[in-house]
Amino acid sequence: MARIALLPEGSVSHEAALHLAGKDHQFVHYKLISDVFLSTARGDSDYSVIPIENTIEGSVNLHMDWIVHEVDLPFQAEWVYPSIQNLVGRQKEVQGDWSNIQKIMSHPVAMAQCMQYIRTYLPHAELEHVSSTAEAIRIVKQNPDRGWAAIGTTIGAQTHGLDILAPKVTDHQNNFTRFVLIGKKPLQLPPSAAQKTTILVTLPEDFPGALHQVLSAFAWRRINLSRIESRPTKRKLGSYYFYIDVEMALDTVLLPAAIEEIEAIGCQVRILGTYPSYSYEFSLAD
Repeated sequence: MARIALLPEGSVSHEAALHLAGKDHQFVHYKLISDVFLSTARGDSDYSVIPIENTIEGSVNLHMDWIVHEVDLPFQAEWVYPSIQNLVGRQKEVQGDWSNIQKIMSHPVAMAQCMQYIRTYLPHAELEHVSSTAEAIRIVKQNPDRGWAAIGTTIGAQTHGLDILAPKVTDHQNNFTRFVLIGKKPLQLPPSAAQKTTILVTLPEDFPGALHQVLSAFAWRRINLSRIESRPTKRKLGSYYFYIDVEMALDTVLLPAAIEEIEAIGCQVRILGTYPSYSYEFSLAD
């Protein structure tokens, strides 16, 4: 049984981890994402569950920067899970009158996913960001009769004994989050037809057209890239890494050859992981 670190019980990360691994592993919950990372880096847990991308808000840059700068833990799996957010509180306190809600709390990404709803129905409410949706629900639970509500998951409301005041308040129905499982060794999971490799490429400073050369190394081999994104190296202004998701496992012939070609022009390549990729339609728990 593996020990898997993740954000608090009742968070979207918790729902997503149950979807990936079922109940066959021990979940270790932390309030802060930094503690999730450090738990696995220290060896207190075997894996961490990290949300890294959302269809509405895009990349979670803080988490990606942690993967690059703070820990050395390769990707062992990725999966996509719907982020279904609800307005959570106490029915007896609100009594169906939204003017009784004075404050709404949630994680900033979850809050951003529901802004159309908030502007339409709760424009008067104060907004406060906290470390996770589960933490927001916990705070609301501990502060009755203050007109506070949270944006969070169904499992979070159930965990803390609160009510769903309004279900599915996200602004878009295609609101999915991409999670990665990071750890030092693979976790035993059902087979997946889809395989990915994520690499980090740093371009040489004195090579005009280097990015074009990098992309050409994949293009002429007909290797599909599902994502390419730049982030600052934090070394100096104008210096960037490129995250590249490749829809191919590293144990093929073509991908190592492409990486070798990239390195030949002076690029630095760091492999963040080669791993199975699961879509939401593929239920791992079944």
